[in-house]
Amino acid sequence: MLDTYDRSDDRARAWIARSVRLIEADARRSADTHLLKLDLPEQWGIDVYFKDESTHPTGSLKHRLARSLFLYALVNGWLREGAPVIEASSGSTAVSEAHFARLIGVPFIAVIPRGTSAEKVRLIEAAGGRCHEVGRADALSEEAARLAHELGGHFLDQFTYAERATDWRGNNNIAESVHEQLRLERHPMPAWIVVGAGTGGTSATFGRHLRYREHDTRLCVVDVEGSAFYDGWRERDGSIQGPGGSCVEGIGRPGVEASFIGDVIERMIRVPDAASIAGARLLADRFGRPVGGSTGTNLVGVAMLVNEMRASGKQGSIVTLLCDSGDRYLDTLYDDEWVSSRGIDLESWRRELEIALPKRRDQIVGV
Repeated sequence: MLDTYDRSDDRARAWIARSVRLIEADARRSADTHLLKLDLPEQWGIDVYFKDESTHPTGSLKHRLARSLFLYALVNGWLREGAPVIEASSGSTAVSEAHFARLIGVPFIAVIPRGTSAEKVRLIEAAGGRCHEVGRADALSEEAARLAHELGGHFLDQFTYAERATDWRGNNNIAESVHEQLRLERHPMPAWIVVGAGTGGTSATFGRHLRYREHDTRLCVVDVEGSAFYDGWRERDGSIQGPGGSCVEGIGRPGVEASFIGDVIERMIRVPDAASIAGARLLADRFGRPVGGSTGTNLVGVAMLVNEMRASGKQGSIVTLLCDSGDRYLDTLYDDEWVSSRGIDLESWRRELEIALPKRRDQIVGV
């Protein structure tokens, strides 16, 4: 005799289908993000582009990740109508996830480290989320998992699922978008893609897509001081721990997270906080609006690669990301007193970056 058991739940299936439609409709209302060109001396033959992820509805690169994580959790049957969604986040991911939680009508709780910028807390709450502070950054995931169990909700766990929630083969992922946008440029196949370590999801998407499409482009990942990713990648040791303590939010972690796929990365660069902040401020001057610290970290990596290309006589293009707006950091990275109180000297890094990435002569007043 056959044994069978049926767990069908028509109401749950209908709610999941409705939630997926709402998220897909939200995506269709949004155009793709712009590719901004950083003008360099024409004779160098090197073009640098920033994909401006700050123009997403929730203002950062994390909008893509949050959408992917929600869809992944929905189709896996992990989200339930009325049950809370919890995330461990330093800010931007939580802002974006709060948006999608409100879209499908579920409560959202962001477990954040004490000291997260007041602007990010405001944005999370404005998007309908609630913040739950913990004292130690390395305790975020543990506390998020505890809350999910206690409240009968689901822990999205960006640091585990970021690399698998996004379809690296296509479906309008960020890598596919970049290559389509470059199609008519003078160097349509980039020499380098530069991204921050973050959760590992963006670097995994780019690295896998480059191999899948058989592109010659190489992937460089920048990491901040105090983060474990750089040493873990260099030593091929996922158990390495970093001391933590970077003031650049969103791209460094005290441990090597499960979503970080080191084997798709050709190059890593560790960037001091002072260089990241100087880079953010320089780019803010070039684009006429503030950018976040992680974008400054990207710029430092780009500057190093530009120097190397020039030294070897190579021409080509480099693409990186403008991750979020600097408006979220006006009381920290753009506050001279805040920077000075931490003993951070920006001047030497600012000079080095201006030498590596000078304006075109026709952009300089009086030339």
